[in-house]
Amino acid sequence: MTTTADIGTTAAPALAARTADVAASPVREILALTTRPEVISFAGGLPAPELFDAEGIRAAYDAVLRESPRQVLQYSTTEGDPSLRAAVATRLITRGLPTDPEDLLITGGSQQGLSLLASALLEPGDTVLVEDPTYLAALQCFGLAAARIIPVPSDEDGIMPDALDALVAAERPKLLYLVPNFQNPTGRTLPLERRRAVAEVAARRGLWVVEDDPYGELRFSGEPVQWISGCAAAKDRTVLLSSFSKVMAPGLRLGWLRGPAALRRACVIAKQAADLHTSTVDQAATARYLADSDLDAHLTTVRNAYRERRDALLAGLADALPAGSSWNRPEGGMFLWARLPSDHDATALLRQAVAHNVAYVPGAPFFAGHPDLATLRLSFTTHTPAEIADGLTRLAKALC
Repeated sequence: MTTTADIGTTAAPALAARTADVAASPVREILALTTRPEVISFAGGLPAPELFDAEGIRAAYDAVLRESPRQVLQYSTTEGDPSLRAAVATRLITRGLPTDPEDLLITGGSQQGLSLLASALLEPGDTVLVEDPTYLAALQCFGLAAARIIPVPSDEDGIMPDALDALVAAERPKLLYLVPNFQNPTGRTLPLERRRAVAEVAARRGLWVVEDDPYGELRFSGEPVQWISGCAAAKDRTVLLSSFSKVMAPGLRLGWLRGPAALRRACVIAKQAADLHTSTVDQAATARYLADSDLDAHLTTVRNAYRERRDALLAGLADALPAGSSWNRPEGGMFLWARLPSDHDATALLRQAVAHNVAYVPGAPFFAGHPDLATLRLSFTTHTPAEIADGLTRLAKALC
């Protein structure tokens, strides 16, 4: 009998170099460290599970499985369920953005939309501009596309248009990625005048703008700000992404992409190669939920709870963080951004915090360029005000 030893073996071919160059998400790794029930975690960007409308969602699944099981359990079109696309278009129109169902592609969460855009737009070595700091999974996505990622100088209001204009002229990037509403990780919102300036730069310089908006319907105060996608100057080169994860439930893994026809068609082809189509039954149930339930009333409940939790976090930060720390006051979303005094390293201090059964996310991994080691992200959504107060007491013992 011939054995492996008789044949000899050669090592398997190496993994793609880009997989070695892109680090695993430290946020996901921190979540694994904080699964103990005694830990109060400000780390995860998770919606509050007790606020899910589980009964309404279950009723929607029951209805579509009872009434049309042969259709909802079958393969479906790549572009997405027509009823769901129509429902999303109606919500966008109501919020001031003219949209036809045909303008939309249903995706496996907005994260897949970002991946499809990277496949459709980026060649290895292409330049991508991002906010500083920016959404961590976007850095992973562009890294896996072997793109060159450059941060745009940003302040407490977001990217600075003059700096953006200069970078576009110098670097000739393919696209700009930004989260304009209640940004992850900082919670900041890009003002209207800057959005218009971004659209003008994109039109004048030749640039795709990818506008990721999973948090836009979670506004607690202030007035909604027009999407960049609604600015006439750049409507032919803007792509809007969003998700049902923050407004219904992340376990649905449903999102959508709104963009110009040629780019949307390229994303359809990329999606066919990735997964053929998003889950038929999940799309059908979500469309049924939007038809039968009052999502806006549900969101009022969610917003009220999140506002109370944000306020509880803000109320205790002065006592919880070292003297000389600073933080912002987001008007919505799920995150607050803080900065410790310059001689503090939030990454090094995390182990100390976890030893006190409290956690946060260090800010360093969110930077595409030189990281600010003193920064951290705090999420306020998954704990009650009383639990938040307890968590801040623990944080004070760890940091002060």
